[in-house]
Amino acid sequence: MWLNKDNQALLKEKNEFVSFRKAFDNGNDINLMKWFIGIGLLLIIFLLLPWTQNIQAPGIITTRSPEQRPQELNSVIDGRIEHWFVKEGDMVDKGDTILKISEVEEYYLDPELLKRTEEQILAKEGTVDFYRNKVTAIQNQLSATYQVRELTLQQLKNKIKQATLNVVTDSMSLKAAETELKIAQDQYKRQEELYKQGLKSLTELEQRKQQLQNAEAKITTAANKFANTKNDLLIAKIELNQTDNEYSEKMSKAESDKFAALSEITNGESEVAKLKNQFSNYSIRNAFYYVLAPQDGQITKTISAGIGEIVKAGEMIVKIVPQKFQYAVEMYVRPMDLPLMNIGQKVRFQFDGWPAIVFSGWPVASYGTYGGVVVAIDNSVSDNGKFRILVVEDSKDQKWPDALKVGGGAKGMALLKDVTIIYELWRNINGFPPDFYKSTDSKEQPSKNEK
Repeated sequence: MWLNKDNQALLKEKNEFVSFRKAFDNGNDINLMKWFIGIGLLLIIFLLLPWTQNIQAPGIITTRSPEQRPQELNSVIDGRIEHWFVKEGDMVDKGDTILKISEVEEYYLDPELLKRTEEQILAKEGTVDFYRNKVTAIQNQLSATYQVRELTLQQLKNKIKQATLNVVTDSMSLKAAETELKIAQDQYKRQEELYKQGLKSLTELEQRKQQLQNAEAKITTAANKFANTKNDLLIAKIELNQTDNEYSEKMSKAESDKFAALSEITNGESEVAKLKNQFSNYSIRNAFYYVLAPQDGQITKTISAGIGEIVKAGEMIVKIVPQKFQYAVEMYVRPMDLPLMNIGQKVRFQFDGWPAIVFSGWPVASYGTYGGVVVAIDNSVSDNGKFRILVVEDSKDQKWPDALKVGGGAKGMALLKDVTIIYELWRNINGFPPDFYKSTDSKEQPSKNEK
């Protein structure tokens, strides 16, 4: 009975209050349930939508070609700044003069250094020519000496032949004198025997004795002449050897002088080459007094500014930024993400200064981003503990802005595999890395032989 009374009171209050009546309206309960079911279905559909896995990493705008990067302009030699031809912010062309420096090393301070070095070269070349002429003269002297030597030796050889013939003649004369003496001795003995027997007179004996004495005188004369002739032959041979030795000594001395002159020529040519090398070095050094722009670009920073300031060799003077770039972005990825990167992989960029609406999982829906392609991956870790990846502009995508500057920032997203959103949430909740796969763009096409 009390329950019925309570129900009646509730019904009475329900009819009196609108909010109370709406709270206990069964139709509103049905609508709320429909809302919960609809939101649940939408959430399920949303979780089943495709999601592109990606690796996000900051990047810096650079250029792939080393000669297109900002470079330091250095002085090749030590010098003192004399005059600046540019100021910061100026645009210069290749070969334009940046500044002029003067010499500070005492070895090169002589303003006539090139002229004096050239004079030394000419003097040394004149010395070399003198020794060449000396060699020619010595060679002519050797030829003349050789001819005189041959004639003199031939004359002495003829003299030896003549002396030899004289020796033969005198030896035959000596033999004849000896024979004649023997005959005279025999005749004298027989005449003496006949004289003793009284068959010959004393006069005839004395005649035979005189003949014997004449024969003895002849043999003495022949022997002396033969000895003199042999002595003449010996003297002729000694003279031949002596003359040969004298001419050999003269020719050896001339040859020695010739080789000494050739040695001086070699030393002179070496000195000439050394002086020419110095002359070339001085000429090239003079060209270093004017620092020229190596390429077209803009002067952005000057380190040594004051007139009269000393600059050291290899020291930076100014920094020049090239005018034309082939832009690239260097990204640094974590070591755990490196296996997921490969050459030819697609990357999306958001550049500093260009507003963009980015949906990392839906790159197609992103606005203000630009496409890139991975072209290089370092094999060694960088100082920051990450691996550097170089990305260039994707020729098949939107062109990168022309107003990009080297050193500007960029945020990159390397696109990986397409998965569902629920799988990506599950992966992140469990701390699993993105799926490891190979991009189809980077796969090498099989060759004809492989086909």
